[in-house]
Amino acid sequence: MQIAVGSDHAGVQLKHHVIAFLAAEGYEPIDCGTYSEDSVDYPDIAEIVAHEVLQKKILGILVCGTGIGISVAANKIPGIRAALCNDMFSARLAREHNDANIVAIGSRITGSGLAEEIIKTFIKTDFSAGRHQKRVEKITALENKYRERV
Repeated sequence: MQIAVGSDHAGVQLKHHVIAFLAAEGYEPIDCGTYSEDSVDYPDIAEIVAHEVLQKKILGILVCGTGIGISVAANKIPGIRAALCNDMFSARLAREHNDANIVAIGSRITGSGLAEEIIKTFIKTDFSAGRHQKRVEKITALENKYRERV
């Protein structure tokens, strides 16, 4: 299974750790940048990962200092449901209830061991659909409604 992974400069060290972790777990990480601690703009990385997620219908992982900015940027892209997760419970519910396709993690908040557990939970959890399906459909309807206004 391919998984798109990207970070800004603040998250690049955790991103490298995540990529090695994913490979060791048997996944095929797609490194979407950045590749150094030189300053970059997180919306650019969010767009690259989101593009991979949508085009290949895969999951994605985004990392920045807090996870906030990069998740906000990713959520501006129709079809993306990026969830900032600081624990396994949030990661599980992001997938089960919201059909999140990207997990965002803050490198200044989340250590590498916890990040691994969050990612494992996110990847292994399926969308439960059922009563949650109509809510995800409403999110898509909101995207479409406001896309038309722009």
